[in-house]
Amino acid sequence: MKRYIIVLIGLIAFNTLSFGQIKGKDVLFTVNNEPVFANEFIRVYNKNLDLVQDESQKDVDQYLNLFINYKLKLAEAKTLGFDKKPSYLREFESYKKQLSKNYLTDSNVTDALVKEAYDRISYDVYARHILVRIDAHEKDTTEAYNKILGLRERLLKEGFDKVKASAHNGNTIFVEDLGYFSGFKMVYEFENEAYKTPVGEVSKPFRTQFGYHVVEVLDKRKSRGEVTVGHIMVLNQQKDSTVIPEVRINEIYKLIQQGQEFEDLAKQFSEDQSSARNGGKLTPFKSGQLASVKFENEAFNMKNIGDISEPFQSDYGWHIIKLYEKTPLEPYEDVRNELEQRVKRDSRSKLINASMSKNLRKKYNVSSKNSALVYFQTLVDESYFNKAWNIPETLKKDEQLVTIGKKTFTYLDFANHLKASQKSVSEKLSPQDLINMQYDAFLDKEVLAYHEENLEFENEEFANILNEYREGLLLFDLMESKIWNAVKNDTIALKNYYEANKSKYTWPERIDAIVITSANNDYIKKAKKALENNMGIDDIKAQLNTKAQQNIIVTTGLMAREDQTFPATFVFKKGISEIYEHNKSFHVAKINEVLPESTKSFEDAQGPVISEYQTIYEDNWLKELTAKYKININKDVLEKVKSQIHN
Repeated sequence: MKRYIIVLIGLIAFNTLSFGQIKGKDVLFTVNNEPVFANEFIRVYNKNLDLVQDESQKDVDQYLNLFINYKLKLAEAKTLGFDKKPSYLREFESYKKQLSKNYLTDSNVTDALVKEAYDRISYDVYARHILVRIDAHEKDTTEAYNKILGLRERLLKEGFDKVKASAHNGNTIFVEDLGYFSGFKMVYEFENEAYKTPVGEVSKPFRTQFGYHVVEVLDKRKSRGEVTVGHIMVLNQQKDSTVIPEVRINEIYKLIQQGQEFEDLAKQFSEDQSSARNGGKLTPFKSGQLASVKFENEAFNMKNIGDISEPFQSDYGWHIIKLYEKTPLEPYEDVRNELEQRVKRDSRSKLINASMSKNLRKKYNVSSKNSALVYFQTLVDESYFNKAWNIPETLKKDEQLVTIGKKTFTYLDFANHLKASQKSVSEKLSPQDLINMQYDAFLDKEVLAYHEENLEFENEEFANILNEYREGLLLFDLMESKIWNAVKNDTIALKNYYEANKSKYTWPERIDAIVITSANNDYIKKAKKALENNMGIDDIKAQLNTKAQQNIIVTTGLMAREDQTFPATFVFKKGISEIYEHNKSFHVAKINEVLPESTKSFEDAQGPVISEYQTIYEDNWLKELTAKYKININKDVLEKVKSQIHN
């Protein structure tokens, strides 16, 4: 999927859009006599109109040049056989299969399940359960069912704790407190029972893929919704060996307790650079949205707007957080698309598939009744339920069984399905029930497969998106081979380009410095005096800080002018600076060395050198392709295109 980004190169991004008034067979131009139709160009142009920032690319003629370059590259990719590479074919087929899932659904059933899902995520359920574990394909479940019935009775009479103490073994029986959970957190069958069971009651036994359960519901609460917090972060991994993360975060926390503003300290010390410039404030997030559960729980557990937490550690670093806002769950329409994708990935998608299969059978005129099924009932015996059934030698292999669209299936096709499916049959059935069940499963599988195989010819939207990926994938492989890797590996050409343009690649002026910060000007005066007396940093901190009082914070290392430590007017000059005020704190800096603006080495400048040289290399390559492939533009169609776009 990462290769999909190539579609955006040159702002040639494809997507579905109406074709407009241009006729479907109007050829805008040809590349080596291969037609490119006007409707495709219009779709591409309109889609990208809102994406482009360069106004020149909104000009139809300019955009047409970009589009022609795109098609030239695709022609070259096919000439070189990139569309025949096994790796390309595998990845394309994988994407096609993934994309088709969005078109193999029943919209009415999907809508109902999405609405149900929204109702579920609107509330959190606090529940406990008992599970008697059995294999998903276990045929005889009587013993397990009786056991769960007995445990349910004990739960009602003795209570959860006593049952857990005597029954839970973590192997065949689980007695667990599940805490609060919401929709999509449990398998669908379990979720259904948990949400249906009233608070304070225990469900009847029910089965999931794990075995038989009963669930006791203790509470239901409204969703936690969304929260907005700010944070000050000190990373667990420090470049400066003198900084101990836990010590640093507690130093900052003392400053907050002493009255300094959270936002000012975030700007000065937070190592989350993306939020530090905003005073530590983060984008609002929902439960389950962050990688750090610890951080998320700390944020949602805060009660009052403006509250500031004590320091705590996550997997990423140490944090202090401030609560700015709490908002309830978003309206249904705002989260509908996201929920639909989750529903399609969830086990409840089986309900959608069943409905889709029903509709497709009707579309392709396929009936679940078939006179040939009586014949197959005579072929199965006890061996089928022992997973040992084989296709009889006497099978009428080439007899036609059923036709789906333009594809005909034989007796052998269904027999192969029977043989493959015997492993999943978990209970003994009569021959009639078995064959009817398996024939329904066979039809479900094959009508969906046939529909998927023919989506590109039946659904215009699907065809457009698929072609978008087909071409984007080809272009990625071509560019990687002919441009990116070719340039990256040509070190001689890169070094020559660097030498010719090295004045562009410079380090800004920097300093090697010690910066001491305090909210109290008196302490900065003392720190400045200590620096003037050549006192060591550890001694200065020991003298001015106490266990109870954090009076100064020290930062050391190489710093550039844009560093958050300095105001815009700060002058880089060797020695000890005057005391200056910045971000509502007082500072003094000892500058050990001023490193003037200097030219970067080839190694340090390699990233931009490669990027710039690739552009030059690609421009020359495109000139070669233009000479190699004949391009003819139909000017009459181009005028029609311009007229339609401008209207």
